Amino acid sequence: MFFLHQKRKTKRPKYSDIDPDEIFADSHNFPNFDKSQLEGRIEKPISKKSILGLGIVLLLICFVFVSKIWILQIKKGESYLIESEQNHLKKTIIFAKRGVVYDRNKELLVWNTKEKEEDFYLRKYTNLGGFSHLLGFINYPLKDNSGFYYQEEVIGMSGVEKFFNEQIGGVNGSKISEIDALMNVKSESTIWPPVDGEDIVLSIDSKVQNKLYENIKSLSQSVGFSGGAGVIMDIKTGEIIAITSYPEFDSQIMSDGIEEEKIRSFVTNTNKPFLDRVNMGLYTPGSIVKPFMAIGALNENIIKPETQILSMGQIEIQNPYDSTKKSVFKDWKAHGWVDLKQALAVSSNVYFYEIGGGFGSQRGLGIEKINSYVKAFGLGEETGINLYESSGIIPSPEWKKENFDGEVWRLGDTYNTAIGQYGFQVTPIQMVRGVATIANNGGIVTPTVLFGDQINVKKIPIDIPQKFFDAVKGGMRESALTGTAKGLNIVGFDIAAKTGTAELGTVKKTVNSWAVGFFPYKNPKYAFAVVMEKGPRDNVIGGVFVMRGLFDWMIQNTPEYTK
Repeated sequence: MFFLHQKRKTKRPKYSDIDPDEIFADSHNFPNFDKSQLEGRIEKPISKKSILGLGIVLLLICFVFVSKIWILQIKKGESYLIESEQNHLKKTIIFAKRGVVYDRNKELLVWNTKEKEEDFYLRKYTNLGGFSHLLGFINYPLKDNSGFYYQEEVIGMSGVEKFFNEQIGGVNGSKISEIDALMNVKSESTIWPPVDGEDIVLSIDSKVQNKLYENIKSLSQSVGFSGGAGVIMDIKTGEIIAITSYPEFDSQIMSDGIEEEKIRSFVTNTNKPFLDRVNMGLYTPGSIVKPFMAIGALNENIIKPETQILSMGQIEIQNPYDSTKKSVFKDWKAHGWVDLKQALAVSSNVYFYEIGGGFGSQRGLGIEKINSYVKAFGLGEETGINLYESSGIIPSPEWKKENFDGEVWRLGDTYNTAIGQYGFQVTPIQMVRGVATIANNGGIVTPTVLFGDQINVKKIPIDIPQKFFDAVKGGMRESALTGTAKGLNIVGFDIAAKTGTAELGTVKKTVNSWAVGFFPYKNPKYAFAVVMEKGPRDNVIGGVFVMRGLFDWMIQNTPEYTK
C-alpha cells in the first residue's frame, strides 16, 4: 500500500514526442553549420570582465561630457556669454565727410552731397573747364555680394584728391546696433564717432584758370595742336594762381564711374587726357632756355651785356673726320651784329651757339657749366610742388653715352643744348619757377597750390650779382616790345617775355610753341609759362597768342593781378 501511495505522489516530466525525421535531419546537417551565423556554437553568459570594461568606457564618456559642460558653463562661461550676445549685435561703418576744396576767393571747387541710398557722401566738382587735373577724382567704398564693405575708405586717385588724401579724407567711425531674430533694430550706440576731413583753400583763382584753359583749348582745336598747358605763379610766395592742362578728363564722370562709354573714350584718346601736362608733361624747351644761358655766360665772364656777336644766319664747324665736310648750325634768320639784349629779343641762335660752345675767338660755357647753371634754376629737376610731377633731362656726355650706345659728346651737341634742343626735356612748372627766379634776382621758391597761411615760404638765393639779372630781364622786356614776343606789347601793362619754338622729330614737321615771362616788368609779382604741344610747323600763332588773350581779359576782369 505504501508503494502505491508513493507512486501516486510522483510527477513525471512531460515530454513531447520527437519525430524521427528531425533526428535524422539534425544528424545530416551537423557537419555543415554556418559558423558565421553562430550555428553550432554553445551560448555562454557575458563575462564579468566584459561588463566591467563596458562600464569603464561609459564612465569615461560621461567624464568627457561633464568636463566639456564645466568648461562651457564655468571656466569660459563669461567669454562665451559675451560672444553669444554679440551674435545679435551689428557693427556699421559711419563714413567720415571728406573736406571741401575752395579757391583763393572761397569759391567752392569740390563739395559733398548725401543721397538716401548711399551710406557715404558723394563728391561733387565744379563744372568749370580746366580743373580736372588739379582736383583729380576719387574711388568710393566697395561692397561684396553679401553687402559687406571690403573697401571702407574713399580713396583719392589723382590731383588734390590724392596728394591731400590724408588731410581731407577724415577717419571713419562705427556704431553698434542690437537686432532681433527678425533683423529689426532694437537699439543703437555710436562707439567711435567719425572725424571729418579738413577743408583746404587753394591758391588758384578759378576765373583766371578757367579763362586760361579756354584759350588753350580754343587754339588747340582751331590750329591743330595736340594739347597745351599753362601756369601762373606768384614769384614771392610760390602760390599758383592758375594751373591747367588740355585735353582733360572729367572729375565728376570718373568719380561717379557710371558713364562707361565716356570713361572708355578718355582711356583710348591718343592725346592723353589723363596727362597733367604742367607737372608731368616733358617738353623740348627750345629758345626759352636762352635767358639762363645768358646769366651763366655773364657770371662766368664769357661776355658782357654789350658784347656783340655777328649772326649771318649760320655757323659752320669743320668735320674732324672728313676735311671736305662741315657741320652747319643754322639761325632762324640773319640778325647781323647783336648784343645780349638784342640777342634775347630776336632769339638769335648763333649768339647762343657761340656763348654756349664757343666759336673762333669767342669762348663758350661748355656743357658742364651749362648743366650747372640750368640746374641752379631748377630745370630738369622736380620743383617740390604739392602735386605729383616729373623731373626731366638736361643733356650731358654721360646721358649721351648711356642713351646712344657709348657715343662721344661733340661740339654740335653743346650748340644744340645751348638753344634748348637735342635731348633737353622740361616741364612747364619747372620753367615758371626758373623764370620766377630770374624775376626775383636769384631767389628760388617752391611752387604750391595752397593759399596764404597754409604755406611756409622759403626762398633759396642763387649767388649771382643783380646786374646780370637786370641785363637779362632787359632783354626779355625788349622781346615783348619789339622782338619775338611783341604780341605781348600791351599799352599800360609792362610784360617781360621769351618765346621758344622747339622742333620735334627727325623731319621737324611739328613744333612746341612756348611763351614764358613775368609781370609787371618794373616790380615783378607773377611769372607765367604756356606751351602749345605738337602743332604744325607753318603755324605762326602759339603760346604768345594764348597769353595775349588772357592778359586782355585779366585787365578787364581781374585787374588786381595786372597793376
